[in-house]
Amino acid sequence: MTELNEALYCIGCGAKVQTVDKNQPGFTPKSALEKALDTNEVYCQRCFRLRHYNEVADVSLTDDDFLALLNRIGEADALIVNVIDIFDFNGSLIPGLHRFVGNNPVLMVGNKEDLLPKSLKRSKLQDWVRQEANKQGLRPLEVVLTSAKKNHSIDRLLALIDKYRQGRDVYVVGVTNVGKSTLINQIIKQKTGISDLITTSRFPGTTLDRIEIPFGDGHDLIDTPGIIHRHQMAHYLSAKTLKLASPQKEIKPKVYQLNEGQTLFLGALARFDYLAGPKQGVVAYLDNNLMIHRTKTQNAASFYDKHAGELLAPPSKDELAKFPKLVRFEFKVDVKSDLVFAGLGWITVKAGTVVAGWAPEGVAVVLRRAMI
Repeated sequence: MTELNEALYCIGCGAKVQTVDKNQPGFTPKSALEKALDTNEVYCQRCFRLRHYNEVADVSLTDDDFLALLNRIGEADALIVNVIDIFDFNGSLIPGLHRFVGNNPVLMVGNKEDLLPKSLKRSKLQDWVRQEANKQGLRPLEVVLTSAKKNHSIDRLLALIDKYRQGRDVYVVGVTNVGKSTLINQIIKQKTGISDLITTSRFPGTTLDRIEIPFGDGHDLIDTPGIIHRHQMAHYLSAKTLKLASPQKEIKPKVYQLNEGQTLFLGALARFDYLAGPKQGVVAYLDNNLMIHRTKTQNAASFYDKHAGELLAPPSKDELAKFPKLVRFEFKVDVKSDLVFAGLGWITVKAGTVVAGWAPEGVAVVLRRAMI
């Protein structure tokens, strides 16, 4: 029997086993590790779940790992499947991806489409995604909208992969929190049958930089680790707060009639100022449970100082101590646009206005052509 104080390595992925940080490679709970030592079959939690429960877990990459991975993809002859979170489109784009894919074709997957209002025409949404991707230098062959959580359009995605891969490998890439692992799980279920448990021997590429799903013709669908996008709101929130800020079901847009000089607080997470323009109804696309409070812009700073963590929540008073200060971004709006708080949602405003968005330092606030 191996002693606990010896260096141990996962027999599934080769990562050094550790019991401290569940978000880092090689994590396994101490109780599970002690049990595994009796059999000399030590798996990290990620590989254990893959082996026994068909669960693929994201592994985060450092910036250096990320660059090495993208360079490898650029050198391969493959189809690239780029998964984005349609609700957090701007926050889930991979910066500079177009420079790395080389001549490889790209299929863009807008996941979590079940979060957007059913009234939004999906064909219009696909066109919008394609045009926004073009602005980022990407020229996707097609845009397919999916909901991995609800198993929507996974069969269509697989049909498009078969159509465009033309006997090549397929790399699935995306930032963390886009639902890529859930999507891969759905693909695995469709390709192997739900009852057919995956083992690390059937899926030999369970190393930390890839999971390989064989097509049966000598080529694979290769799932790459989730890439950390530094500007996502999720990186600044606890799991508890994230549940209150990240939609889990279809969002219901809320309309607020605003005069200039009025402010909307999105909990204590962000702030929207209507600085100049005629009275108008702005439309907020945010989690249905997120509390929104209106106040005068001139009093907004003192209102935040007084009420953040209580009336304005999330985050809670305890969490605020570690929460970054809000930083201001001002925009002149010339066409109907969305003011986007990366990872939180957006507020749609009409042309001929001046607005400001405040978000935690490090979280992106951008103005884009209106999605809806």
